[in-house]
Amino acid sequence: MSGSSVSAATGQVPEWTPDSWRSKPIKQCPEYPDREALAKSVAALKRLPPIVHPREIVELKQHLRDVAQGKAFLLQGGDCAELFDYCEQNAIESKIKLLLQMSLVLLWGANKRVVRIGRMAGQYAKPRSSPMETVNGKQVPSFRGDILNGFHPDERELDPDRLVRAYHHSSATLNYVRAAIASGIADLSRPLDWGLGHVRDPALKAKYQKAVDFLKDMRAFLHTIGAENEKFHTVDLFTSHEGLLLEYEEPLTRLLDDPTSPPSRPPTKAYYNTSAHFLWIGDRTRQLDHAHVEFFRGIANPLGVKVGPTTPASDLLALLRTLNPSREPGKITLITRYGADRVGELLPAHIRAVEDSEYARTVVWQCDPMHGNTRSVTGGIKTRRFSDIFSELQQTLRIHKEQGSYLGGVHLELTGDAVTECLGGSEGLDEDDLSTNYTSFCDPRLNEKQALELAFLIADHYRSERVEEDCES
Repeated sequence: MSGSSVSAATGQVPEWTPDSWRSKPIKQCPEYPDREALAKSVAALKRLPPIVHPREIVELKQHLRDVAQGKAFLLQGGDCAELFDYCEQNAIESKIKLLLQMSLVLLWGANKRVVRIGRMAGQYAKPRSSPMETVNGKQVPSFRGDILNGFHPDERELDPDRLVRAYHHSSATLNYVRAAIASGIADLSRPLDWGLGHVRDPALKAKYQKAVDFLKDMRAFLHTIGAENEKFHTVDLFTSHEGLLLEYEEPLTRLLDDPTSPPSRPPTKAYYNTSAHFLWIGDRTRQLDHAHVEFFRGIANPLGVKVGPTTPASDLLALLRTLNPSREPGKITLITRYGADRVGELLPAHIRAVEDSEYARTVVWQCDPMHGNTRSVTGGIKTRRFSDIFSELQQTLRIHKEQGSYLGGVHLELTGDAVTECLGGSEGLDEDDLSTNYTSFCDPRLNEKQALELAFLIADHYRSERVEEDCES
């Protein structure tokens, strides 16, 4: 069994089961009016096969161990709130290609293996600050993601059948991701086939071409010496979502054979959440004595925890000791999201709390420069300024360097479509441009061009570091 939470009264670790979270207080929990229908949907989920396999989960854990130790870089990105309608070929391929393009840029710049995790095939639930919202002058229940209710005001009633629909859309999405990768969409010998889609900026295209040329030269060299292998024709792409809706996560958590068990012995078993490879606990649900932390302390998957301005440094260690008592490297990813105006004030203390403890070099530090920089403009439209996103990421890179820690990843809300949801960037999008192609049903996302610009920021940072190290040596 994974995880522990010591009882102050007894000094014992309370027994964990997949449903022990039900005895704890819980936030962001939907109150289904039809409990019988909910039970029927949960029973259906329990009968369905896993969406992901434990062996894949273990493989990701091994990659994240390398990230925690500074040997790899984690790229995580995708939609804010995935819709069932995104389960179609073009939408899936555009996200795969964008993550691959960004991977190429990061490989070129950081000279490290890139671990890719998509916010896809399950990111259907969204936390909301209010249970109600105003639509066309009328108060209606808030849209909480396709897994709970519909975006149209007439579909806001909670529907338990959507739990099963979410399972099938997640399975279909991941099935096509695997098929596309197996069919050569990720063949690194043909990077230009990934295209730059909607990107028209000559400077950005020229930078991307440099990364492509680097990869071609490296591949040609490996081919010459006979070291080229099948890894040039495929990649790993793992899935993730916020583990918000425990009524969905519990029935997909199974007691399964541990793939790492020695073949000479009977296999040990562990609880795996088979809804995704990686799940994270949001900033609104990371209370130590609440249901979400209780649930996730018992599963073997790698986990993320959102860390923001309201996170006391002392809570970080308590969370790590609860979720990762064995101090397994890479088990926990700390996803920092402060906002550009507060990262300099808050991040150093959080780094020191962890790196000066027994958890030094065991966590993956990941920057989410999106969620702390959301604002509303005229008409109540939610947006983010690219300059703020850029600034928080840039400051985070600098602070980790100053603190002697390693920023091992970035967590972005993005899309491969030419949306106009975030202000600024090299396109200079302003408030008047937002209505051109604003299609998000929740938070604003980076478009392809803006996402690549951020990838180059990270790449340039690590290239500069390598130049400095070479000069010093």
